[in-house]
Amino acid sequence: MAEEDDTSPTDSNTPIILYDGVCNLCTQSVQFVIQRDRRKQFRFASLQSPFAHKYVGKTHQEQDRLASMILIVGNQVYRQSTAALLTAKRLDGLWPMLAVLLVIPRPIRDVVYKWIAKHRYGVLGKEEHCWRPTPDLVDRFLDI
Repeated sequence: MAEEDDTSPTDSNTPIILYDGVCNLCTQSVQFVIQRDRRKQFRFASLQSPFAHKYVGKTHQEQDRLASMILIVGNQVYRQSTAALLTAKRLDGLWPMLAVLLVIPRPIRDVVYKWIAKHRYGVLGKEEHCWRPTPDLVDRFLDI
């Protein structure tokens, strides 16, 4: 299930979410996670940031790279539906129950994920610049 990457962005198990910083759906998803993360365990960086460029392979074309949420925990890198479901598993409330969807083979889950990613700008739009967190959230962002 884990997709390993040989570079380690962190020596700890602090989960880091990399997201498309100009995508309204993506920034709303980050805000959703923040509101349901009472333990303040997650850290964030936009995929457009220098932080993300260090840890995301340059093998993918820019558009493909920006079309995936990435979750990094220690030296494990998770993408697309696996990243989203493992993120939900760490949230407060009933959201961890979504992790049961991990039993569905990843290629099938990722078809849905890729369809949403393909249409995200058309549905909720995008901004010219990356979303900036409020001052009380700045310490949770690695690219500020």
